[in-house]
Amino acid sequence: MSSFINMYDSIEKVIFEELLRIKAIHFHKDIDLMLIVLNNGKVLKHAISSSSLLEKAKSDQLNNYRLIGKGVGVHWPELDEDLSLKGFLQTSLIQVVVTWFFSNFLSWRKKGG
Repeated sequence: MSSFINMYDSIEKVIFEELLRIKAIHFHKDIDLMLIVLNNGKVLKHAISSSSLLEKAKSDQLNNYRLIGKGVGVHWPELDEDLSLKGFLQTSLIQVVVTWFFSNFLSWRKKGG
């Protein structure tokens, strides 16, 4: 009898069960924005400045990236920088939770809670 235990955390589980992959990345240095386009059509927003190597990079260096692990990661060969889809999703999830919390907290406070 095989007793396989899934050792993935919840974000990894979503990535691998839903076959999420990075399809492309677009950079807008003037507004410190990296857009991560996923294969399901969703777009994640990430600050370029969240990586000091990317923040210091020139536009041509930013655009010289390679998708690795069949799209679960990104590598910038000139910068020796690697970022993961899991990390991008974690950052997005934190942003959603913080935004939700503060909007509900402020609403609650206005009601006299």
